[in-house]
Amino acid sequence: MAALSTLILLLCAAKDVMPSSPHWKPTWPSYRVPVILPQSTLNLDKPQFDAEARLEVVSPCGPACHKSSPLPTYEEVKNYLSYETLYANGSLTETEVGIYILSNGGDGSRGRSRTKRQIYGYDSRFSIFGKDFLLNYPFSTSVKLSTGCTGTLVAEKHVLTAAHCIHDGKSYVKGAQKLRVGFLKPKQKDGGKGSNITNSAMPEKMKFQWIRVKRTHVPKGWIKGNANDIGMDYDYALLELKKPHKRKFMKIGVSPPARHLPGGRIHFSGYDNDRPGNLVYRFCDVKDETYDLLYQQCDAQPGASGSGVYVRMWKRQNHKWERKIIGIFSGHQWVDMNGTPQDFNVAVRITPLKYAQICYWIKGNYLDCREG
Repeated sequence: MAALSTLILLLCAAKDVMPSSPHWKPTWPSYRVPVILPQSTLNLDKPQFDAEARLEVVSPCGPACHKSSPLPTYEEVKNYLSYETLYANGSLTETEVGIYILSNGGDGSRGRSRTKRQIYGYDSRFSIFGKDFLLNYPFSTSVKLSTGCTGTLVAEKHVLTAAHCIHDGKSYVKGAQKLRVGFLKPKQKDGGKGSNITNSAMPEKMKFQWIRVKRTHVPKGWIKGNANDIGMDYDYALLELKKPHKRKFMKIGVSPPARHLPGGRIHFSGYDNDRPGNLVYRFCDVKDETYDLLYQQCDAQPGASGSGVYVRMWKRQNHKWERKIIGIFSGHQWVDMNGTPQDFNVAVRITPLKYAQICYWIKGNYLDCREG
């Protein structure tokens, strides 16, 4: 079985080799995406919804720890990618999956802590003001969860976020059953005297309009007892809204190697808690990576977790530039770098297997999920 899991990882590699031409554009590679299909679904007892929502995840397992871990077996991978589905009425199911490879497919220190542990030197975040920016792509794809995290619109009715915003690894958090997603919109003017007078120096006030979540998918790789001790690898969840949001969304894509990212940088926007009501944008270089995680030092605060990490690259098939979500901002890690503790912010990479799973949750048809 271990050999089979290795085969899966090899088959999920990019088909195209990045050219070295001086006129080269950073291009979305083609991947051989596997197929993940439900095999059986069981009804579970209704959850208690008794966990406190955590707006950050902390793990001591850094790049060296991850890279030295053995590859999971085929059965372990199937178990991690099986998932629970929580419905708005509180019912819960567990779905076991099968993984298939189609040959013709397209392709630290545990005790250390600090209050503001995700700002590195000078705070390089940008608050986004004004409806002309907030309501336009790509910033308009960022939404706020009622549990306090951030999410990203990835389809007409779907939001991608971090699993820890919904489930603490042992139980669903308070508010998960009545989970809502907030969209920033301009406040309606009261129509009173002088309401037609505007001050261009003052940004227009915004408010959240909320939509209820119909159901939520969480991979079993995140749920303790099923996951290994590096469960941050599976810190992602997909929310299905009760009605379409009618905004432009950002597609998901398989995460290319860090060396192929434009400038080696990633971007994301979130609702950091230290700037209430503001959408905060940032970009930074990727410092290290494993098969499942990206390590970076983008300035961030609790509340930004769940943000979609994206890049803009050339889509050869469509002859245009395209942004795609390649990861989900998860949390914080202390990493032992040559005997010196160093802290990083971490994003969960969308691997070919995760792409196949999330895409199937969205589309419901594996034929629509063959190209990452």
